[in-house]
Amino acid sequence: MNSEYEDSSALSPVESGDEEEEEEVSEAETEQLGSSSDSDEDESEEKIDETAAAGDENGEKIDEAAWTSKNGKISWSPTNAETFRYIPAATGLTPGPTRYATLRIVDPISSFALFLTDEIVKHIVSMTNLHGNRKIPGWRDIDAEEFRAYVGLLVLSGVYRSKHESTLSLWSEKWGRSIFRATMSEKRFHHISRALRFDDKLSRPPRRVDKMTPFRKVWNMWTHRLEMLFSPDRDLCVDEQLVAFKGRCSFRQYMPKKPAKYGIKIWAACDVKTSYAWRLQVYTGKAAPDRVEVNQGMRVVLDMTEGLQGHVVTCDNFFTSCALADELLKRKMALVGTIRQNKPELPPHLLQAKKREIFSSIFAFTNTHTLVSYIPRRGKNVLLLSTKHRRPDVSKEGKRKPVIIEDYNKCKGGVDNLDMVVGTYSCRRKTNYWPMALFHNVLDVSLYNAYVLWTSIESSWQKRKGHRRRVFIEEVGEMLVNPHIAKRGHLPRSSAAAAVVTNLTTAAAATGHSPIIKCKSRRQCELCKEKRRRVVNTCCKCEKYTCKDHSVTICNNCPI
Repeated sequence: MNSEYEDSSALSPVESGDEEEEEEVSEAETEQLGSSSDSDEDESEEKIDETAAAGDENGEKIDEAAWTSKNGKISWSPTNAETFRYIPAATGLTPGPTRYATLRIVDPISSFALFLTDEIVKHIVSMTNLHGNRKIPGWRDIDAEEFRAYVGLLVLSGVYRSKHESTLSLWSEKWGRSIFRATMSEKRFHHISRALRFDDKLSRPPRRVDKMTPFRKVWNMWTHRLEMLFSPDRDLCVDEQLVAFKGRCSFRQYMPKKPAKYGIKIWAACDVKTSYAWRLQVYTGKAAPDRVEVNQGMRVVLDMTEGLQGHVVTCDNFFTSCALADELLKRKMALVGTIRQNKPELPPHLLQAKKREIFSSIFAFTNTHTLVSYIPRRGKNVLLLSTKHRRPDVSKEGKRKPVIIEDYNKCKGGVDNLDMVVGTYSCRRKTNYWPMALFHNVLDVSLYNAYVLWTSIESSWQKRKGHRRRVFIEEVGEMLVNPHIAKRGHLPRSSAAAAVVTNLTTAAAATGHSPIIKCKSRRQCELCKEKRRRVVNTCCKCEKYTCKDHSVTICNNCPI
């Protein structure tokens, strides 16, 4: 210690000497000083090389610590030399409408009728009449046809973007639509809205058992139809949906990042390609009030994908974990999703974002898992976990994004797109009764799912129009109200509404039947031998099922 201190004190005068003394230094002395400085640099370089070599010898230990997970249970590798190849399992399903749906869909209204079934309508009508007779003086019982007309008016109000418009305005002779007044009076619509119920309150089990009791039966019957009518493609998205509601509800949630902020949270599994709502589950809060649910995200994803195999599940960092990825692999499914930085399965090396180059990526591998750390901007670290991707592939264009991130961006918006399209033509009305808010959401999702089924079967329908979905919803709404309009006992006071009723009554009298909703079945063309075509059209004389190749179109002026 003393020698070092003396050497440094001896050098200090030279380093802080005056300018006059520096000028007196001879050329020889400068040469000596130069040679001594060169030798000092060579010695320092040798010392650096020695320390670097020592660091390389101890480098394996440092790398092991940096690539081992924070909980010490997983050893990650910077290369995929020992990573297994990903081979997707067969899903066993044909993507698109099921055979059951294909045989029963012949027009837009038949597609919607597969979701709002006769069983559901019958149950709601009976519960509504029960409550109406108890609570509303002078209540007149509603039948299935009138209930469908009520639903049709809700659908049409969504088409006209009138979800925030008052019923008085909708039925106004000056500003409203004539089809509302032609279907029923504003007072009748208000009475049905007041009396609409989905269970018997007097025989209802206690809500301690199930908070969804007032709407549980209708919900179970409806969600069962979602899975029965459509088979999802290989890519599936799991996320949360918020049904806006600010009234009294024991399981109402506050989600500040959602536009509505307050409402009923629904876990949703959607097909990525079509945004078809394949499975839905209402979140009713904690199972036990005094106990916090552990691994809720994992439980939700496993429930949403129960019974599937061969699919790739995409979800956000609320759901993603290594435990979920392992469980999905056991079920022959892959996982792609963002992951939070506080997860104990992550290696410390991927969490470092300082001094890293922008658009740089670092990969970590196990036998079946791949982690990637990507820097989109300074100080921002994006982490993703995938069991589908097993190679460190990075795009060469633009921001040099990893392929994992590109695939995640393509598939992450399945549920978000469903929220967007459902909100465009929503039939929601202002209500303080939370089962009614869920019923409105059921109608909105049913309309979109029915549109997906119809356009999948009849892909050429209204293909040139850019607003096909609006035309579809408008046609469904009109077909729901037309049977009730044709049977009205007296004409409305408004001339425009009276004209609508008169036209429909005349058309029904000319054809000999009212436009009642019927789901025709598809059958094989009786004249085709080689091509087994399933058609709906029948001959007007022999009533045999015929396809386009074995039928002729004749105008009214030509004799048959």
